[in-house]
Amino acid sequence: MTDSRTTVSLEELLVRERPRLVAFIARLGAAAKADDILQDAWLKIRAREGRPAPDQPMSFLFRTLHNILLDDHRAASRRSQRDGDWAATTTHMDVFHQMPDSERRVLAIEQIAAVHRLLEEVGDPAALIFRLHRLEGHSQRQIADQLGMGLSTVEKHLRRVYAQLIDMRTQSDTIDPARKA
Repeated sequence: MTDSRTTVSLEELLVRERPRLVAFIARLGAAAKADDILQDAWLKIRAREGRPAPDQPMSFLFRTLHNILLDDHRAASRRSQRDGDWAATTTHMDVFHQMPDSERRVLAIEQIAAVHRLLEEVGDPAALIFRLHRLEGHSQRQIADQLGMGLSTVEKHLRRVYAQLIDMRTQSDTIDPARKA
């Protein structure tokens, strides 16, 4: 029974010290995300149920908030890099507007076939995750929940597909320099 009181006391401390914790988050430069970060902290505290209380509960809360901010920053960096890589693979699209319609159509069919072959080579779950995210518009969080895996695992699979798409694009540009944007 003492273990459940441990979780409650951390929850109570989180609620009681909320203004102080929000100020801490603001000092770390994430004031706009304070409510989300505090909610993540509350979830982490709830997940601790059954574990002994930390010796320094406030230090534990500050460290938890700091770790959540670091995780959020890393995820944002990975997202930005991935989206930048994706944008780099699609910048050649304006070349299509300079070609006659039939030529554009044939080239598009070839590129789609190449992407399909690449996704077959990559295999599941990476290909499935890519299709769900890019073609069906599911968020990475939705995909992670649907497939029962972590968000970082979904991001890892997407990075792998994006890297191979970039390689494919680079190779096709090397073979046919006229196709470069």
